[in-house]
Amino acid sequence: MQGFVNLNKPGGFTSHDCVARVRRLLRQKRVGHGGTLDPAATGVLPIAVGRATRLIQFLPGDKAYRAVVRFGVQTTTDDLEGEVIQTHPADALSLEQIEPILPRFLGRIEQIPPKYSAIQVDGKRLYDLARAGAAVEVPVRTVTVHRIDVLGWYPGTFPELEVAIACGSGTYIRAIARDLGAAVGTGATLAKLIRTESSGFSLDDSLTLDELESQLSNQTFQFIPPDHPLQGLPTITLDPQLAKRWCQGQRLSADHFSFPLETPLCILGDMGGDRDEFLGVGQLQLRDDQQVLAPWVVLA
Repeated sequence: MQGFVNLNKPGGFTSHDCVARVRRLLRQKRVGHGGTLDPAATGVLPIAVGRATRLIQFLPGDKAYRAVVRFGVQTTTDDLEGEVIQTHPADALSLEQIEPILPRFLGRIEQIPPKYSAIQVDGKRLYDLARAGAAVEVPVRTVTVHRIDVLGWYPGTFPELEVAIACGSGTYIRAIARDLGAAVGTGATLAKLIRTESSGFSLDDSLTLDELESQLSNQTFQFIPPDHPLQGLPTITLDPQLAKRWCQGQRLSADHFSFPLETPLCILGDMGGDRDEFLGVGQLQLRDDQQVLAPWVVLA
């Protein structure tokens, strides 16, 4: 039993809670997730089961979200889960004032993650340090934001902006909300977050925990194949003889390939069926000045 589950995480659950629930439903010990979601957030949480957990490290990092930013409110966690630090009525704020500022948050930008986050400093999680009242300098990170599209503007005492954001791995939408509020001078916090895409999985194709349980009960559940989220990787297809040797851990001569060394490659086996069999992930290496194809993760 191995493969992926495209889970639609409910609000109020941690990513670890979801893994524990899936573990119980599937009666499998080896279950992991890709791309942590905050408890209040909902949406796509890729779940790997069985030997597919070894593929989490190769999942593509790009993600997409729908977010609601509330202006005039600042919190300790940069979302509504935290304690309110300050409120400032922002009814005079308009969308016309915000739109020219949005391009500042596009491209490669420097971002200070929220103090309440899972990032480690000196071996300790920032949220543990924050809860302990420790004064810690949060390290600046460089992240990539591909796109920000305005979906809606809702005026009021504490107006809200709804946006769609496409970004790279490690981007904190809470930090974008906080910094956007600082840029317009009213302060802001993240009021709602839905992840619509993650690591090649889409919200449209996701399952809730209840739907997963129902499909398992009706014996209609099917895993997403392990190679589904790896389709963006360069691919090498081996004939049956070479495939068998590679799966046994042997390094194969590969001087005719021009892929970069030590980067993940999707390895398929041409076994004569309608579809090549996914064998695992390999990499090109240099051994005694000869280029070889070496196993990285073997699943077949």
